[in-house]
Amino acid sequence: MLSPLRLGMVGGGTGAFIGAVHRMAAALDAHFRLVAGCLSSTPDRAIASGKALGLDDRRNYGTWREMIEGELALPHHERIDAVAIVTPNHTHAAIACDFARAGVHVVCDKPLCMNGHEASAIEAAARDGNIVFGVTYTYAGYPMVRQARDMVRVGRLGDVRKVVVEYHQGWLARKIEDAGQKQAAWRTDPALAGAGALGDIGSHCEQLIANITGLRVESLCADLSTFVHGRLVDDDASILLRFAPSASGPHPARGIISASQVCEGEENNISIRVFGSNASLQWRHDDANALTVRDAAGEHRLSRGQATLCESAQRGSRLPPGHPEGYIEAFANVYAGVAHAIRARAGFADQPDAGRVYDFPDLHDGIRGVRFIDAVLASAKSKEKWTRV
Repeated sequence: MLSPLRLGMVGGGTGAFIGAVHRMAAALDAHFRLVAGCLSSTPDRAIASGKALGLDDRRNYGTWREMIEGELALPHHERIDAVAIVTPNHTHAAIACDFARAGVHVVCDKPLCMNGHEASAIEAAARDGNIVFGVTYTYAGYPMVRQARDMVRVGRLGDVRKVVVEYHQGWLARKIEDAGQKQAAWRTDPALAGAGALGDIGSHCEQLIANITGLRVESLCADLSTFVHGRLVDDDASILLRFAPSASGPHPARGIISASQVCEGEENNISIRVFGSNASLQWRHDDANALTVRDAAGEHRLSRGQATLCESAQRGSRLPPGHPEGYIEAFANVYAGVAHAIRARAGFADQPDAGRVYDFPDLHDGIRGVRFIDAVLASAKSKEKWTRV
């Protein structure tokens, strides 16, 4: 077992939901150890959060720029190997670019940034820094999502004809941002988040489609709505998709995304259905350890942990069938892929699974997701029926 990689974190301090998730996921398989951080947007709160987590005072920074300067001043074998960026969307680009240019590998929460211009800047910085760059699209880490991807790619479904993704939440059905709810406050501020439900959960829908099917959205028709009075971002999105022609089928596939945060009674209900010429499949987050496949012979239910699953699905499981795994484990699979890629870049040829293709959403996924969001926003404002991506 190799020593854990040294991880720094920007954002994710006291009161932040996603920071704790990142820390648990990074530590689950001992691939990373948190050693440094700037955990809030103000120095006092950042230092207090770092103390609460037990960070060494010398590596508990008040600003992320101080963090870069302080880490680069350390001997190479002590400084952080990677940084996790878990701040509001509007800060991602500047932080990612500066750490990338400093040669620090990056794990960034989604969406990658605010627009295509920022995405291009991050791409250039990552190339200049020669770094590994992961984007935490969590659902890509679920073993049965990996199994679905394998079945589509090997032709089990035949030619893909239609893809339907739904992601419905109800937590923003009321204007809780006005009541001081921290997560709602920044996610509904267009200056901090950019898009609303589209960027927050709609970006997951796009990545899930691309990850499982390999299809590329060629054009789309979007309807964005804001149901809660006085809210400044969308809280509901309905999007029709036309995919680019592929070698697998004579007719380009079609798709539908429904992403909403105002569906009263829903908690975190994401699902995908892929319909092919020979069979279909369905994966649901509320039954994440299973995958349903239907064909002319009937319905088949596959379960996580079964020996007949593809290699990637088996590699992403930690427990035998019948023992539920979930969100943290899927998140940890993303971190595991990043860790293996970093070690491969550093030349650790004896690492586990050396030489394989590392399975995690990368910068390409993040850039494609941002350009998808840009196209949806343009479509929603346009009088044209279809907007090219």
